Amino acid sequence: MILERTPVREKAKYFCKHLKKEKPDYNYLRELFRHIRKNLDVEVKKSGKERKLPYVPTEEEINKYYNTVWKSRNMKHIVMIKTLLYTGVRVSELVNIKISDIDLDNCQIKVVQGKGKKDRIVPFPDSFKEILAVHLENMKRNDSKYLFESSLKMAYSDRGIRKILMNYTKEAGIEHSISPHTLRHFLFTWMKKKGVDDALIQPYSGHESRQSLEMYSKLSLGDCQSEYEKRIKDFPI
Repeated sequence: MILERTPVREKAKYFCKHLKKEKPDYNYLRELFRHIRKNLDVEVKKSGKERKLPYVPTEEEINKYYNTVWKSRNMKHIVMIKTLLYTGVRVSELVNIKISDIDLDNCQIKVVQGKGKKDRIVPFPDSFKEILAVHLENMKRNDSKYLFESSLKMAYSDRGIRKILMNYTKEAGIEHSISPHTLRHFLFTWMKKKGVDDALIQPYSGHESRQSLEMYSKLSLGDCQSEYEKRIKDFPI
């Protein structure tokens, strides 16, 4: 039996005629059609592609990777890898960190216009303060503007940072590629394993959870920082 259906464009005009005066926004229309699907018992088709979990390196792999970086004696790269590991910033955020965004006294870095065009504060451990301070002094002597700059006195590109990390992956003989996002996954997965609640991770991870937003808003950065400092003392590097 072939069903006779009204052409989609005609049906769309029908809906528009009845809804136009109400000036519906996107969320209203989404909810409207969700209820229509429910009332008509229409199932939402799932995507054929399964969403794979991101690769998260083991502590042994991170130790092996960092030891390779350390043996290079390239202090800029050492500080770069530590910054990624300790803060979980995205590579697009890392390349835009300026020297003026670093607060050594409070062990904090301001991420300006991160993902979603939002500013946020990320912590780093007190144990990282000294080596970071030395790096900052070297950069200031070179009249640098950014935390990390190339020999041409320009901020690194995303691609440039990824290439540096890829080279160390090969040197360390690690099968899976260690990327900036891999280090980010490692930090937050490690903190979860240590029992740190999502509510303490979210404010400086740059993630948003609509379900938890109200709870997150009640937490101060001070609460997050004290818990971070307590846990980070057991970090692999």
